[in-house]
Amino acid sequence: MRGKQAPKRKILPDLKYSNIGVAKFINYIMQDGKKTIAETIVYDCFDYIADKTKQDPLDVFDMAIKNVGPTLEVKGRRIGGANYQVPIVVTGDRKLQLAYRWIINAARAKQGKPMAIRLAEELMNAAQNEGDAMKKKLDVQKMAEANRAFAHFAR
Repeated sequence: MRGKQAPKRKILPDLKYSNIGVAKFINYIMQDGKKTIAETIVYDCFDYIADKTKQDPLDVFDMAIKNVGPTLEVKGRRIGGANYQVPIVVTGDRKLQLAYRWIINAARAKQGKPMAIRLAEELMNAAQNEGDAMKKKLDVQKMAEANRAFAHFAR
C-alpha cells in the first residue's frame, strides 16, 4: 500500500428505514451525485417488493445481500515471473461491496422496465438464490475453488 489509508467515513442511516445498509445501497446506486433519484429508485423498489412478496422489504433485502456476498474470491499475484490467481477469503466490508455491486449491475444490465422494478426483481431473485447476481457469485466461487492449488501463495 502506498501512502496512508483513506479514513473510514461515518454513514448516516437512510431517512425512511433508519438502516445504514440501505443508505450504503442508495449511495452505490447514485450516479452523478443525484441522491434523491437514487433514493426514489430504492424506495420504489422496496414498495414493489412489499406488494409482490407480502414480506418486509428489509428482510428480503438483507437475505439477498447475505446470499450474494461471496466467501472466496481470486486475486492476481505475480510470483517468480508468473501470474497466479490466488484464492483469498472475503472479509465483511468487501463482501457487502461486491454484493451491492453485483446486484446493481445485474439490474442495470436488464432492459425494458424501470430501474426500481428491475432492482426489485433482482433482489427478490437473490433472496431465493436465483438471478444474475447469484450466477456471478457462483462463478467467482468456482474460480476460487479451481485455483485452490495456489492457496499457499496467499499471505
